Amino acid sequence: MRRRRTLWFWVFVGPFALGLAVFTYVPLLWSVALSFFDAHNTVTPTRFAGFDNYVSMLRDRAFRDSLRTFLLFTAFIVPVTYLFSLSLALMVNRLRRARAFFRSVFFLPAACSYVVAALIWKMSLFNGVRFGLANTVLGWFGADPVAWLSTTDPPWYWLVIVTVRLWLQAGFYMILFLAGLQRIDPALYEAAAVDGARPGWTVLRHITLPQLRATSVAVLLLLVVNAFQAFDEFYNLLSDARGYPPYARPPLVYLYYTALGQGQNLGLGSAGAVILALVIAVVTVGQARWLRLGRTDGDG
Repeated sequence: MRRRRTLWFWVFVGPFALGLAVFTYVPLLWSVALSFFDAHNTVTPTRFAGFDNYVSMLRDRAFRDSLRTFLLFTAFIVPVTYLFSLSLALMVNRLRRARAFFRSVFFLPAACSYVVAALIWKMSLFNGVRFGLANTVLGWFGADPVAWLSTTDPPWYWLVIVTVRLWLQAGFYMILFLAGLQRIDPALYEAAAVDGARPGWTVLRHITLPQLRATSVAVLLLLVVNAFQAFDEFYNLLSDARGYPPYARPPLVYLYYTALGQGQNLGLGSAGAVILALVIAVVTVGQARWLRLGRTDGDG
């Protein structure tokens, strides 16, 4: 019986484990090894470069600018998505009818492809000509059309990037907050009402938000990590036949052009990917410690 269970375990888990190893762990380890070699137009280099690729990447101003782009993007998207998804969860949780309908409607964009959503935003909503929806609305008020994705002063492209990411992600995090709200004991709200607490901000501040602390920490961690991994919306919104503009270039877009662009410097791109992974790990661990992930209120 034990052998039969072991056999069926590997029958079900084996294909997934094999695919995970072949398509995730082996390329990951090979990328780390490749970062120590001089690899131009090849994935099987022979000349060992040591830490030269890492030094070159850290000295590259464009790479440092891409990290600053990430910080700016994170400063926009993390608090906006957190507040918007929490607001949606609070509104849906208060509904007595059609709760499942609105939950599905708000979650539906999470199933949409980032590429498709970026093209819709680029071609239909924020088109740089007068036929786009945003410019059509501006025209009703007598305003001139705005080149949303090519105007850098003011940087209107951030409005396009943040709104498309917000539309795609808010529903997913709303579901997480809904799960947290449904775990809160209704007796806490009844006791607060007996004590004279007014429904609204007082209850939200002293009961709802403390009870959602674990969910909030998880949401904030996921938002920061996902912001580091932003690629599809940036690339599909801002790139054209002429290439990618020098502004709003996140780390993954920069590494994409470094490794697969005209130079195809795979060793340098791999070193940048390792640096980015280390930055993500450090930021995630630091954020978890700052938010006291895994600690109870009684811990020091």
